[in-house]
Amino acid sequence: MGKEVKTNAMRILDRLKIKYEINLYTCEEFIDGVTVADMLGQPYERSFKTLVAVAKSGEHYVFVIPIHKELDLKKAAATVGEKSVSLIPVKEITALTGYIRGGCTPIGMKKQFKTVIHSSATDFEQIIISGGRIGAQIFLAPLDLQKAANAQFAEIIF
Repeated sequence: MGKEVKTNAMRILDRLKIKYEINLYTCEEFIDGVTVADMLGQPYERSFKTLVAVAKSGEHYVFVIPIHKELDLKKAAATVGEKSVSLIPVKEITALTGYIRGGCTPIGMKKQFKTVIHSSATDFEQIIISGGRIGAQIFLAPLDLQKAANAQFAEIIF
């Protein structure tokens, strides 16, 4: 892969000496993860999306869940020790994370937020996450993602 492909997430994985694969696909604008998986013939269960939430306390949290599932806000809040959390408005993603919608990944955000990965990730040898920009995916082991994002695993979906 040429240098132009490397995102902040990929540079961090390289620095941590974490093995990963990059998959590039053609896409000019945001499309949801299910559509991307259908387009590329990838299983929904192995493909994860990154959601950013804010608590009443003002703290932000990152939740990584299968693309075809919904975040259970009550379970998510309990997991991070908050009374409630809500997803941030899409327009705030770039300013908060440094990534754009459709290219948001839990690795290498502007600030390291507490991150929770849905426990189903551990069912797979490799999972698929955004590569840090639209049209790029990262395939890596769930435990490597946990290490790179300083994350924990929990039941956070319906």
